[in-house]
Amino acid sequence: MVRFLVVPQWQGSPAARAMLLVDGASAIAGDLPRAATTVLDVPVEAGESLGTGVRRLSALLRTRELVETGMTVDTVIIGGDCSVTVAALAALPGGTDDLAVVWCDAHADLHTPDTSPSGAFSGMALRAVLGDGEPQLALSPGIPRDRVVTVGMRNLDDDEVTALDGLAQLSVDDLESPDALADAVEATGARRVWVHIDVDVLDPAEIAGVSSPAPFGLSPASLSTAIRALRSRVPLAGATIAGFAPRSPADAVEDLGALLRLVGAVA
Repeated sequence: MVRFLVVPQWQGSPAARAMLLVDGASAIAGDLPRAATTVLDVPVEAGESLGTGVRRLSALLRTRELVETGMTVDTVIIGGDCSVTVAALAALPGGTDDLAVVWCDAHADLHTPDTSPSGAFSGMALRAVLGDGEPQLALSPGIPRDRVVTVGMRNLDDDEVTALDGLAQLSVDDLESPDALADAVEATGARRVWVHIDVDVLDPAEIAGVSSPAPFGLSPASLSTAIRALRSRVPLAGATIAGFAPRSPADAVEDLGALLRLVGAVA
């Protein structure tokens, strides 16, 4: 049975209103089956960088410990900022040797502490999945580049462009074919897949509660259809839905239809 692990971490976000991510995680949690849902008591305080280039590192490390204790087989992570996926993969039952990662995000998240303009770990999350960056947070070993598929990425910083080398990339238009995602993951040879969804991959017309909207995104219908087709061909090891930051309870209610469609696709 799928279990939901709610991780209302905000410390990895660069947004001025990063704590809205806590409200977003709580809003999603309110519509999940209570018996199958665990909400982690993550740190409230910002935390310290501990002499590294990652802001709020001490809080991120504490949340990582909590995620490790809460991970089970068939876990869907509800964030919080999208760097919670790194903690989940580090604690994934069975390890990651046979795993592909699908990274659905409008942004690349491919910075390191040396290139990041903000020091926020969510902007380094995919790079950490690849095994690069701050050693206390990066996966070791990282997921090989030929087992990572990006979806809907359309807002990159200059320092992130070369870091895309070796990653399979699907555009918004590519997902007009329902089987494009499944084909790309099958081509990696992986036996399981983790699907990460930062909800800013969706078009701003479909969801308002994101910190950094990017135009010309996916529709919930096309993304959900692609994920369901993927699951019919490659077993799902788990998933993340993150990045929901509604500005008000009314905004949260307005967006929940799109969010629950994604929850249904991965769960």
